[in-house]
Amino acid sequence: MAIVSSHTLDSVNGTHAGGVGVELFRLDGSKPPISLFKTQTDTGGRLSQDVALDAAPVDARYELVFQTGPYFAHHASAGLGGRIVEEIVVRFRMPDPDARYHIPLMLAPNSCSVWWSD
Repeated sequence: MAIVSSHTLDSVNGTHAGGVGVELFRLDGSKPPISLFKTQTDTGGRLSQDVALDAAPVDARYELVFQTGPYFAHHASAGLGGRIVEEIVVRFRMPDPDARYHIPLMLAPNSCSVWWSD
């Protein structure tokens, strides 16, 4: 079983971004995306979910969606100006069905930095 994990950090105030909604989809070409899990980051900004990939095609694509709009609507100060980014979408593959896919994210109201980490 694969593991999808993340550590979200609020780059505005340098804290962990807890309570960010996260959903993972498998993209199957012309079919509607399939939701594999829907959860939130914990108070430490972390997420770790098991994902069964045994029924997925080897070359399947996945989409990890972070709901940053509601997070910043609740946490950001009024002095940050306008906010137009509502979600951050990361598309990737999981070729090894037993690997851990760690995708850290630094977020701000209108920007982000994301990378893949072993």
